[in-house]
Amino acid sequence: MIEMQNVRVTYANGEGIDQITLKIAAGEFVFLVGPSGAGKSTVLKTIYMDVLPSEGHVRVGEYNSLFIKRHDVPYLRRKLGIVFQDFRLFMDRDIFENVAFTLKVIGTRKKEIKRRVLRALADVGLSHKARVMPDEVSGGEQQRVAIARAIVNEPFLLLADEPTGNLDPVTAASIMDVLERINTRGTTIVMATHNDEMVRRYRGRVVHINNGQIIP
Repeated sequence: MIEMQNVRVTYANGEGIDQITLKIAAGEFVFLVGPSGAGKSTVLKTIYMDVLPSEGHVRVGEYNSLFIKRHDVPYLRRKLGIVFQDFRLFMDRDIFENVAFTLKVIGTRKKEIKRRVLRALADVGLSHKARVMPDEVSGGEQQRVAIARAIVNEPFLLLADEPTGNLDPVTAASIMDVLERINTRGTTIVMATHNDEMVRRYRGRVVHINNGQIIP
């Protein structure tokens, strides 16, 4: 599924990750835990190949960072779902259109778009708000929309970068419940978070990262 072997990424400011070796099997729920700046987001970026390693390699399914061409990266990302802390919704489009966006870009048929969008919204409990604008719902509901958009293309892997970071504890717990349900259906989830206390409440493998390295 995912294999990182001796991966190094160095940014101009000296931060990054160093000698990261990690394997994640299909169907796992893995938490990347560490303080801000530890390298969690960089690990995720190497998985969806927004950043390529200066040393080592990353393999995600059939794609390998050593051999992937730039024009192949979008095809990798079509098989992934990515959720960010800041939601990244289109505020001028309703919730249905936000979730449908990815499918429209890749030319999915209209009937299929409707089926998939309604199913994704049902998965996150927002079927009744399909035609509501994003600024008319709460932050927790906006994050649910972001998750629906990430799963609408039925990805084999969902990457979540601090998805509960801007949410209160009750809302964060509801988002975690959504992610757990998605995982029980077979989707692999890799989630970056600095919230150790929350992680302890949920099942999953915990990988600790600090100063760009995995801590045993």
